[in-house]
Amino acid sequence: MNGQALRLGTRRSKLAMAQSRQVADAVSQVTGRSVELVEITTYGDTSREQLAQIGGTGVFVTALRDALLSGEVDFAVHSLKDLPTEQPDDLVLAAVPVREDPRDVLIARDGRTFAQLPDGARLGTGSPRRMAQLNAYAREHGISIETVPIRGNVDTRIGFVRSGELDGVVLAAAGMKRIGRIEEVTDFLPVDTILPAPGQGALAIECAADNADLVAALGELDDPFTRAAVTAERSLLAALEAGCSAPVGALADLLADGQIVKEMRLRGVVGTTDGSTLVQLSTTGPVPETHDQAMALGRELAAEMLAKGAAGLMGERAH
Repeated sequence: MNGQALRLGTRRSKLAMAQSRQVADAVSQVTGRSVELVEITTYGDTSREQLAQIGGTGVFVTALRDALLSGEVDFAVHSLKDLPTEQPDDLVLAAVPVREDPRDVLIARDGRTFAQLPDGARLGTGSPRRMAQLNAYAREHGISIETVPIRGNVDTRIGFVRSGELDGVVLAAAGMKRIGRIEEVTDFLPVDTILPAPGQGALAIECAADNADLVAALGELDDPFTRAAVTAERSLLAALEAGCSAPVGALADLLADGQIVKEMRLRGVVGTTDGSTLVQLSTTGPVPETHDQAMALGRELAAEMLAKGAAGLMGERAH
């Protein structure tokens, strides 16, 4: 597979560049070819609107996929949580590498943890999923917080805390780790408090379906457990998106007995952004061995959640 450099399409943000460089190094090792980064500007990077209003997940992905389809780049790296659940026929997810920490984290003033936040604390997040769960947790524990919608890169968001405009911001642990700033985190939010976005912490390496050599080479970076987990999470998301427009959190994790992995647990949550209504359920089953089994796990839990009232949360997303 030697020959000219492989072209990796990436978004321009500091985080996207950091995670693309990590993948580039890994791809160079398995292919023996050099990898060059090609920066692509996406609509999500240039638009100043709230993410929920510009169509959520697809906005960071379309331009990268266009570059793949036109042959401008050979493969692309996405944050898996940004990928729409529908996979185009002519592109393939060649690899889902080992997942980084899926949790959400708090970066608060004065090094505070979530429990130490002052009454009425203003917390910034661009995610309706985080808002719903933060507000629900606060209600349940008699804490008063105000969630403030924000956008921007990591620097911008943390800047709101440093300037005193906000008491804290909630971000993904994985992003903070990948840009080498995990020491700024003041609290790791347990998944029992806030379930992450489906696929959070995982990367997706995508290329043209007809490039069999590249698909096979990239496939060496695939982690079967991570792939099974994110497939179940995204299947849950797809099934809920069909029946409910409220924000979704999901996490599949492996339950081990000693060193032996016995089962996979999938947890899902959907709720109104003010946290007044939350439908949270989990299911446990054998670790999926095929794509179809992982998809079935997600669909089954989604059906239970819809039956338990998730469908009644229709219309909660800002239109």
